Amino acid sequence: MDFNSNTLLLLLVLIIFLFCYFIATRVWIKVDEEKNESSDKPKEGRRDFIQLTTMSIGGIGTAAFVWPFLKSMNPAQDTLALGSTEVDISEIGIGEAITVKWRGKPVFIRRRTSDEISEANNVDVSLLKDPENDIDRVEKDEWLVVLGVCTHLGCVPLGQKMSDSKGEYNGWFCPCHGSHYDSSGRIRKGPAPDNLAVPPYTFVNNSTIKIG
Repeated sequence: MDFNSNTLLLLLVLIIFLFCYFIATRVWIKVDEEKNESSDKPKEGRRDFIQLTTMSIGGIGTAAFVWPFLKSMNPAQDTLALGSTEVDISEIGIGEAITVKWRGKPVFIRRRTSDEISEANNVDVSLLKDPENDIDRVEKDEWLVVLGVCTHLGCVPLGQKMSDSKGEYNGWFCPCHGSHYDSSGRIRKGPAPDNLAVPPYTFVNNSTIKIG
């Protein structure tokens, strides 16, 4: 849960507490009034008192029960940390790539050359199996961030190392069943049905990317 969810939970508990406080106050006011009136119906007054007291205790008990339960729904800090990772990209040269792990999956980060950027943009998108413009897959032209998981059967494509085969479209090549991806991570040939997925990410600054 995020900050807003925690705030709502706190307000909910506060409302329950105020409700219980109001009921308890009404109980004591009623008791005081009954003391000042002639006691023609003592049993009825006693019954009302017991009912209101029960309501107050029930409300307080409900608040005490609900709060720990709702609080337990918040993910632990270590779990939240696993949901995102920050990557230093300051040492990645033009034309180089690195692989990092995010949620147990490889993420390819490539600093593309001007030729790779040009190749990615000079494509007739209407002819692609999974049509996507390069501009819709990147935050900055120079940087491409994709999940390193082939969309066919989940293999890890080659293309991260300088010595790797990058396939017929200068991107990545999956040797398992022959899927070829271009320099935008789009499927161009082979059985893979979709482009390499783009994870959620942002640039914290010019040298750091936050994934997740």
